[in-house]
Order: sequence, then C-alpha cells, then structure tokens
Amino acid sequence: MATSKQRWLARAAVVAAFAAVVVLLVFAGLKTLMLLIMGVGAVVVSVVAAYWFLTSRGFVRWFALAIGVLTPIVVLVFLIRANLLAVVLVTIGLLIVAALCARAALQDDESGSPVPEHPPSPAERPFFVMNPNSGGGKVGKFGLIDKARELGAEVYVLDAAHPVDVADVARKAVDNGADLLGVAGGDGTQALVAAVAAEHGLPYLVISAGTRNHFAADLGLDLQDPSRCLDALNDGVDIYVDLGTVGDRPFVNNASFGAYAEVVQNPSYRDAKTSTVVRMLPDVLAEQQGAKFVVHVQDRVIESPQAVLVSNGPYETADLAGLGQRPRLDLGTLGVVALSVNSPRQALGLLRRAHRRGLTQATALEVIVDADRPEIPVGVDGEALIFPVPVRCEVRPAALRVRVPRNRPGVTRPRRKVDLVRLRQLAGFTALDA
Repeated sequence: MATSKQRWLARAAVVAAFAAVVVLLVFAGLKTLMLLIMGVGAVVVSVVAAYWFLTSRGFVRWFALAIGVLTPIVVLVFLIRANLLAVVLVTIGLLIVAALCARAALQDDESGSPVPEHPPSPAERPFFVMNPNSGGGKVGKFGLIDKARELGAEVYVLDAAHPVDVADVARKAVDNGADLLGVAGGDGTQALVAAVAAEHGLPYLVISAGTRNHFAADLGLDLQDPSRCLDALNDGVDIYVDLGTVGDRPFVNNASFGAYAEVVQNPSYRDAKTSTVVRMLPDVLAEQQGAKFVVHVQDRVIESPQAVLVSNGPYETADLAGLGQRPRLDLGTLGVVALSVNSPRQALGLLRRAHRRGLTQATALEVIVDADRPEIPVGVDGEALIFPVPVRCEVRPAALRVRVPRNRPGVTRPRRKVDLVRLRQLAGFTALDA
C-alpha cells in the first residue's frame, strides 16, 4: 500500500523532470538540440581520452590527458559565451531533484531493508587483534588499545618486525576462553580472524581502523571515529553475514583477478598506489603481460576478461569497479563483475551496456577462474597472493555473526532502479496495482 509521502515524492519527481524539459526548451530554444549534441559529444571524447590515457604510453598518453582535461573546459567556455550556463545548471539541478525524489518514492519494499538484527549474547572475555600500523596509525590515534582494555577485552598488538599468523593467534585465544573475537585493522586481517570466529560460532566485532575499511563501511560502522565501534560491547546487536572463500582463503570484501591483481602484486603498490596503477595499466590492459582467463559463473563461460572481481555479496549494479558499497551482506550469493575493454568503442559501450563481452555482472554460488598458467596472482581483500589454477570462489551464507553497535551512522538501504511505470502509478497517472 502506497503512503501519502510516497505519492507526493513521486509527484515531485514528475514535476521536477517536466520542469527541467520546460526550462531547457524555453530558455535554450533552438539551441536545445545543439546542447544535447555537445553533451553527448563531450562524454564520448572524455571516455575515449580516458581509454587512451590508461592503455597508452608516451606522447599518446599525455595528449589523451590534455584532451580529457580540455574537453569540459571548452564546453564550459561555450556555455558562458552563449549565455546558457545558468540554463544548463538549473536543468541539471532539476533532474537531480527528480532522480532523488523518484528513488525515495520507490523505497517501499522489504528487499530494500538493511540486514536483520538479532539480540546479542553476553561476551565475558572479548579478544581483539590490533594492527598499530593500519590506516596510518588509527589504533594509537584513537586510543583503541586502552579503550578496549577498559571494557574488559584482551588485546593482542601486532608487530611488523615479528610477523605472526593472526588466525593462529585467534585460535589460541579461543582455546583460552575468548567468547568474542575482533580486529582493528585492514580487510585482509579482518577476514582471517572472522573465519576463526565463524569456525567456532563466536560473535565477531569489526573496528574500522583500516586504510579503506570496505567491510566496516558495508556494515554501516563509523569510519571517522573507530572507537565508536567498541560501543557494540555494551549496546550492540548481532547480524549474520556471508563469508567468501577463494581457495582456502576467506575474504570479507572481494577477490580480484587480472588487471587489479597484477597491480597489487607490484612491491611499489603499497607506498605509491596511484603512480603504480598508472604505470602498469598500459601493459596489463593491452594484454602484454598477465594470464588469460576463462571464468565459469554457474552455466556461463566468460572468455579472456581483463579484470574479474568476485565479492561476497553483490555491489550496486552501477558499480563496475567494486569501489562502492554493498547494502546487503546476507543474500547468500557472490557478486561477479568481469570487464574486458579492448577498444575505445567497447569503452563507450559500457556507458550504455551495449557490449556483452565488455561487461558481465552476475550473482552466483560458485565462481571458477582458470588460466593459461599454472599459478595466477589474486588480490584478496587487497592482499597480494598467488594461487594454483583453477581457483574456486565460494560463498558461505550467514556464516559470520557480527556484533555491531545498535546505532550506526553508515547503514544504507539498497537503491532500487527507477521503475517509471511504478512511478507513474504512485504519482496518480495510472491505477496502482493491488
């Protein structure tokens, strides 16, 4: 049953979209078609320039960069000289309002709800592994060691000069009576200890002290103040999430193959990520180095993708690089993104999903990656590892019981696609379905 709020949001979306068209036609007049052509042309030129920048070296690379930078500047100068900048900005603003209202109006079903919460069991002897070097020293900056100990937790502090098997550390803690495990560190360390917690059926607590904190972000935890994650000890709830495995290695974010995995293997990646990526991509994307893959996603076979990303839970459908957020981690499926772009035409095709070979997005219970080499590099939660082929990725549904604070600032609802038919129904232009 649609609510009054949904109806008014739907009407606002329709009105804003109509107003955008009116503003463009009234104030741009005969120049409207020219603006549309210019907008499409600018996007095409920018995408092609980005492709050549990523896949070329020397003069071609820097010429492509110059074109990519100059294109929006040229468009901006033209709009100012033609007195159309205000018209375009107002039109864009109205379209954004329309999109936001439409999405809000359509957020009405249970599939868009966050992960269900459950009452926690008491934790008498929590145990934490903390990496003082992770995230630029967040453990020390936020006093996480002392705060955890004040709450009755035992803390094991990692020492870069004396590497240890964190999974073994966690198992020994369980043998000594720990009834809750947790980590303040990156996703790789999170996954290893999470697997031990799942193995023993213990609650697991995530502290967002890593560099990128993908898993913590998907759980809705506070990324600005990691100490707030410790609130889960006193005022927490439990949620059940999936664990991924690649070979015998667990992951809480993703396993990556191809271009990204090749880059992660480079020793300079840790200290200079951007420059390493820019330097290596021409060879990787041009298939001058790296293995050639065959990916089996249930009954589908993907030949020679340049990059493959397997996540324990799908990213938003518009997220091609796994850089966004997963609103649900309990769907019991892996998310798969396979990308192959060998020409500017295929790069443009990704914008309108025109080339099936260029992009594959799917969900699956199992993904098998084979290659023309006996071993391949794999990025597992950002860690550079080597696996023998074939590499099998699987999902363990609801394997991990995560203890999170009751109040979390980053909890999001999955975004539904804008269904124009449903939107018209809510706005009152057609009859609502029963």
